[in-house]
Amino acid sequence: MYNMKIKLMMRILLLCFLSCFWFQLSFAQNATTDPSEVRALNSIFEQWDTQAVLGLWNISGEPCSGSAINGTDFQDPSNNPAIVCDCSYDNNATCHITKLRVYALNKRGVFPEEFVALRYLTFLNIDQNYFTGPLPAFIGNMSALTELSIGINSFSGPIPKELGNLTELTLLGIGSNNFSGTLPPELGNLVKLEGIYMDSCGLSGEIPSTFAKLTKMQKLWASDNPFSGKIPDFIGNWTQLTDLRFQGNSFEGPIPTSFSQLTSLNSLRISDIYNGSSSLDFIKNLKSLTDLKLRNALITGTIPSDIGEFQSLQTLDLSFNNLTGQLPSSLFNLSSLTSLFLGNNSLSGPLPSQKSNQLQTIDLSYNFLSGSFPQWVITITQLNLVVNNFTFDSSNITLPGLNCLQRNFPCNRNAPRYANFSIKCGGKQMTGSDGILYETEDSTLGPATFNVTSTEKWAVSNAGLFSDRKDPSFLENTLAQVTGTDVTPELFQTSRVSPGSLRYYGLGLQNGPYTVTLHFAETVYESRTSQKWESLGRRVFDIYIQGTRRTKDFDISSKAGGVNRAVVEKFNVNVSENYLEIHLFWAGKGTCCIPEQGDYGPLIAAVHAASDFTPTVAGLPPTTPGKKSKTGLIVGIAVPVGVVSLLLIFAILYKRRKRSEKEDDEDILGLGPRPYTFSYAELRSATEDFNPSNKLGEGGYGPVYKGTLSDGRVVAVKQLSVASHQGKSQFVSEIATISAVQHRNLVKLYGCCIEGSQRILVYEYLENKSLDQALFGTSNLHLDWPTRFNILLGTARGLAYLHEESRPRIVHRDVKASNILLDAELSPKISDFGLAKLYDDEKTHISTRVAGTIGYLAPEYAMRGHLTEKADVFGFGVVALEILSGRPNSDNNLDPEKIYLLEWAWTLHENDQILGLVDPRLTEFDETEATRLIRASLLCTQASPMTRPSMSRVVAMLSGDIDISTVMSKPSYLTDYDFKDVTTLSTGSFLMKDDTPSTASKYSNVRLNYQPEGSNASGVNTPGVDLAPSPVNVTQSMLTGIIGEGR
Repeated sequence: MYNMKIKLMMRILLLCFLSCFWFQLSFAQNATTDPSEVRALNSIFEQWDTQAVLGLWNISGEPCSGSAINGTDFQDPSNNPAIVCDCSYDNNATCHITKLRVYALNKRGVFPEEFVALRYLTFLNIDQNYFTGPLPAFIGNMSALTELSIGINSFSGPIPKELGNLTELTLLGIGSNNFSGTLPPELGNLVKLEGIYMDSCGLSGEIPSTFAKLTKMQKLWASDNPFSGKIPDFIGNWTQLTDLRFQGNSFEGPIPTSFSQLTSLNSLRISDIYNGSSSLDFIKNLKSLTDLKLRNALITGTIPSDIGEFQSLQTLDLSFNNLTGQLPSSLFNLSSLTSLFLGNNSLSGPLPSQKSNQLQTIDLSYNFLSGSFPQWVITITQLNLVVNNFTFDSSNITLPGLNCLQRNFPCNRNAPRYANFSIKCGGKQMTGSDGILYETEDSTLGPATFNVTSTEKWAVSNAGLFSDRKDPSFLENTLAQVTGTDVTPELFQTSRVSPGSLRYYGLGLQNGPYTVTLHFAETVYESRTSQKWESLGRRVFDIYIQGTRRTKDFDISSKAGGVNRAVVEKFNVNVSENYLEIHLFWAGKGTCCIPEQGDYGPLIAAVHAASDFTPTVAGLPPTTPGKKSKTGLIVGIAVPVGVVSLLLIFAILYKRRKRSEKEDDEDILGLGPRPYTFSYAELRSATEDFNPSNKLGEGGYGPVYKGTLSDGRVVAVKQLSVASHQGKSQFVSEIATISAVQHRNLVKLYGCCIEGSQRILVYEYLENKSLDQALFGTSNLHLDWPTRFNILLGTARGLAYLHEESRPRIVHRDVKASNILLDAELSPKISDFGLAKLYDDEKTHISTRVAGTIGYLAPEYAMRGHLTEKADVFGFGVVALEILSGRPNSDNNLDPEKIYLLEWAWTLHENDQILGLVDPRLTEFDETEATRLIRASLLCTQASPMTRPSMSRVVAMLSGDIDISTVMSKPSYLTDYDFKDVTTLSTGSFLMKDDTPSTASKYSNVRLNYQPEGSNASGVNTPGVDLAPSPVNVTQSMLTGIIGEGR
C-alpha cells in the first residue's frame, strides 16, 4: 500500500514538471524574436553564406524556435551554426538571442556591423573559419558579451581599444590571426577576465602595465607572438592562474621571482627567453604542477634537491639551458613523472641507479654525464643519451650505436671512410632524379630516440614530446603530388617531423669543405588559395649546421611559395673533426594546432651531404670480420714495415728539433675541439711571403694581408703582433671557440697558424673593405639610403647574435666603423670579435686597461673599466650616427659646434632639427626610418648602461616592430665633462676608484691617434686609444655560459 502511494506521488510530481515545462515552452513558442535581431541575424548569415540546420531552429522563419529554446546541447556538432534564445522578456512575449556559434564551417567574410543589434548576446564563437578584415571598433558596443572567441581566422589590423569596453568578458580568444600592433592598455579594464587565448595572433610589443588589474586570470596562452621586454612581474599576483604559456616570444629574462606565488599553477610553459638568466628557485612552492616546460629559457644553477616533492609532476622539460651539477635520484623516482627532458645542459656525474616504472621517456643528450649504465637503461625504449662521456667497455651494458655518438664522435675518427651521405628521412631507400641514392631511414623514432646505421656512416637523433597530439607519430605521409624544379615526387611521400630537436649526423667523414643539401616540402597544411582555416597553419623552425644557426625562422611553405612545393636549401660547411651535424630546432614559433593538435615543428624529406673536394677515401664500410683477403694480409704486413722505416728516417732528419716545439705540438694534439690549422709555409705562399703590396691594413692586433690559398680561396691573413698572455693550448681553444661563432653578419674565421712563435688568423676576404673607408674615404662605393639602413640593421643583428645567441656570448669591446666590413653585396660583417679575450689575464669584469677607440667608448668603460654588452650598444649608437651623417664621430675640419658628432646630434635634437644630421650626399632617404635610427642612436648612447636597450631591442626598434621611448635629456657625459678636451686623456682617465698611481704607470703604454685597421684613405684620423692587450673580461654568465652546445 505504501509503495503504491509513493508511485502515485511520483507520477503526480512528474505530471507537474511536464506541465510546467510545456507551459514554459508554450510561452516560448508563442513568444517572438526581437525583429531588429531577426533582421541582423539574417543579414549576418547572408553575408557569411550560412543558414540554420534544417529543422533544428529558425522554424517557419522564427529564429528562436526548436533547438534555440528547447534545451538542445548548444555545443552539439550537428547543431552548427547554433543560437540560444532567452524568451523571458516582456512577460515571456519577446525572445532575445543570447548565444551564437558558427564553428569550423570555413565561412568567409568580415565582422558585420549588424552585430551591434544583438544587444543581449553574451556568447560569440566564430572560431576556425576564414574571416578577414579588421576587428571593428563597434565591437566595443556589444557590452553584454561574457565570452568572445574569434580564433583561427584571418583577421588583420590592430586590436581596437574599444574592446576594453566589454567589461563583462570572462573569456577572450583571438589566437591564430594576423593582427598587428600592440595590446591596447584598455584591455586592462576587463577585470573579470579568467582566460585569454592569444597565441599566434600576430601582436607584438610589451604587455601593458594595466594588465596588473586582471587578478582573476586563470589561463593565459600567449605563445608565438613577438612580445618583448620583461615578463611582467605583476603576473605573480594572479594567484588563481592555473595555466600559463609563453613560448616563442621575444621576452627578456629573468623569469620574475614573483612567480613563486603562483601556487595554483598546473601547467607552466616558458621558453626561448633572451638575455637574463634564471634559477629554479621560483618553482619551490609550485607543488601543484603537472606540466613544467622551461625549455631554452636561460635556466642556470642546479636541479633542486627537493624536486622529489613535486608529486603531481607528469612532464618535466628543462632542455637547452645551462643546468649544472648531478642528476638528483629523487627526480627519477617521482611516482607521477612519465616524461623527462634534460638534454643540452651541462649536467655531469653518473646516471641514478634506479628509476620509477612510470618514467618511460628520458632525454639526457648533450650533457657531460659519465660512468657506466644502470640496469634500467635496457628496460626503456625512449632513452636518448647521445653526446655525453659514458664509458664503453666489456663491463658496461651495450646500447647499440651509442658509442659512436659520444662527445668526441670516436667512430672512424682520424681514420675516415666516407666523403658523403644521403638519407631518405622517414622512408625507404630510393634514387632521386639527381641520381643520388638516398638510404633508408624508417626506424621507429620517438620522443627520445637515436639510431646509428650498421655501417656507422650516419645517424639520427630526436628529442621532444608532442603536446596534446592525438597520434604522436614522428612521421608525415602524403599522397599529394609535390611539385618543383627537378623534383622526385616520391621523395616527399614521407617526411620526418619533430616537436623539438631533430638531428642528422654524418660519421667518419674525410675532413674538408662540404655542401649540405636539405629537401623540404610542406605536406600538412592546405593551400592558402583554398581560403580554408586548415590553410592558416605556419611551420617555423631554425636550421643549425655544425652547431651554428644558418637559418632562423625557416618557413617551408613561405620559402617554397606554397604547400606541396619542394624547396631545397644548400649550405657550405667545413668538416674538421670527421663528423657533420645537421640540427633542426623548434624555437616555440609557428602555430601549434592547425589543422590538428601537434601540427608544428621541423619537417624534412631528405638529406644529402657531399665533399667539395676529390675524396681519397674508399667510401666503404668496415670489412666484416672473417672475410679478409690475402691482399689485406699482405697490406697488413707491408704497411707497418713501411711506417716503421719512415719513422726511422724522420727520427734521423729531425733529431735536433727543439724539445719545446715538440711539446707545443703535443699540446695541440691533446686538445678537444680545435680550429682548422694552416701551415706557416702555406700562408707565406698565399701572401707571397707577406708582400707589402698585399697588405690590406694594420690594426691594434697586427697587420692584415690579402692571400690566395692553394684551393683558390681568397683570404685575409692577420698576423698577431702583440704577444698573448695565454699558452698555446688555451690560445687554440679560444680560436676554436671564435671559429664556431658564425652568423651572416660576422666575418668568418677559417682557422689559424700556430707554428713556433707565429700566431696568425685566417679570415674570409671581403672585397669592399671597411665601412669607414666607404663612408669617409676615397672609395667609389655608393651608399644610398637603403644600403646604409641595411648595413646598420645587419650590424645590429650581428651584435645581438654575439650578445644573446652565440655560445659562448661575446662582448666585442671595440665596435667602430673600421671593424665593420662589407661583402660583395654591401652586407655588413663585424670583424675582430672575440680577439680581446685572447689577451685576458684576469677573470673579472673590472680592469684598469681598456680595449677600444675614443669616440666609441662607453663612459663607464672608459672611466671605470666596467664592461658589459651595453658598452657595445654605445659604440653601435655612435656608428649609427656616422652611417646616417656620412662623417666620423669627430672632425676638426668642421665648424666648432659640429666637431663632435654626438654633441652636434644632441644640439639638433634639442632644437627639433634632427634630420639636419642626414648626410647631404643622400638626395633621397626615408624620413621615418631616419628618425627611428636617430632616436635609437640617442638611446644607445645614454650615459647609464641601464638605460641603453639591448641589441635585440635595437633590432626591433630599427625594424619598426616596437616603439622607441622618448629620449628626455642630454647624457651627463656631455653636460658634466669637458667633452671637447680629449687631447688631455691619459691612462689616469681610466683608473678605478681604488687604483694607485703605480697601477696607472703599469699600463702606461697608451697609443693615441693610431691609424686603425682599414683606416680611411682620406686622411681623416679617428682619435683612437687601443689599450690592447686588455684583461677586461665579462662575467662568467655573459661570456662562458653555454646553453645547449651544438644547438
